[in-house]
Amino acid sequence: MATHLPTSSLPSTRLSKIALPFTKSWNRAQFTFPKSSIGPLRCAVSVLSEPIQSEKTNNGKPYPAEVSRTIMELSSVGTLSAPTQDGWPLGIGVRFAVDPHGTPVLFLNDATSKLSVNCKSTIHVQLEQYGLRTPQCTVQGTLEKPEDTTALKLHSVWKKRFGHEVDEDHLFLLSVERVLQLEDFAEDGIWVTSSDYKLANPDPLRDFAGRMIEEINTHNREDILRFCSIYVDLDFQVSDAKMLWVDRLGFDVRFRSPQNDVFEARIPFPREVTDEKGAKSSFNCMSQLAWEVEKNFHAAEFEKAKQLKKIQYTGL
Repeated sequence: MATHLPTSSLPSTRLSKIALPFTKSWNRAQFTFPKSSIGPLRCAVSVLSEPIQSEKTNNGKPYPAEVSRTIMELSSVGTLSAPTQDGWPLGIGVRFAVDPHGTPVLFLNDATSKLSVNCKSTIHVQLEQYGLRTPQCTVQGTLEKPEDTTALKLHSVWKKRFGHEVDEDHLFLLSVERVLQLEDFAEDGIWVTSSDYKLANPDPLRDFAGRMIEEINTHNREDILRFCSIYVDLDFQVSDAKMLWVDRLGFDVRFRSPQNDVFEARIPFPREVTDEKGAKSSFNCMSQLAWEVEKNFHAAEFEKAKQLKKIQYTGL
């Protein structure tokens, strides 16, 4: 489908400043996004027909419930914390899968047999994004031994996730009562209700987001720098930049000023995307438009973000 992306539909961008060391810049490969067209821009895009709606988004970002579901879907290892039978709290690394509602399914061997069942417990899960940011969530609930009929379903969930069978007697559930979602270390978390978590959908780009970010950071550094200078309201020249993550609503970039201050910005897509083809096409369209604005072939008719937020950071 050929779609024209008008500049007036581009949402504004939010900034956050972080005191965090920036890694060395990367090599630029042979190919970049296209820059030859000066006329009206048209791209083949798999997108929704309407612009991003404010009631469905969180400042151009997925809501914490969706982020938590995405983290749980992409991860398979977490830290289970539960009381033992003698009353001591115990934190231990475990493998887990999730059922269609995001409920963690845990495999606990004989070494963890002393954990108290039907007690309040948590599982903490982290997702590293390009080595620069680590969003995480903590699921609070009750550690339960499922009934026989439920155990059969959990067995299929586990086999689908890991490709092998396990003894059903060692499978446990952690009922979801609430979830704490953090964007990174040393940042304030947001509590997500059980109903919001279960009703949320994991991000549709999750299975290839990491690969896409790696490709863009490796081969298209010039385009990332241009994204920062065109779509973000800055009063300095960006000296280095990397993309952190991409989801259905946009992408996050981290960049450094000449004074070595490090910032983060959220750059929304003009339209919500639903698959890899749509995400790549949106990148191409935005790159082409940014190049035209930079070369004064196209007026920057969209409004840039003007809010700057400083974040206290203790490091990774």
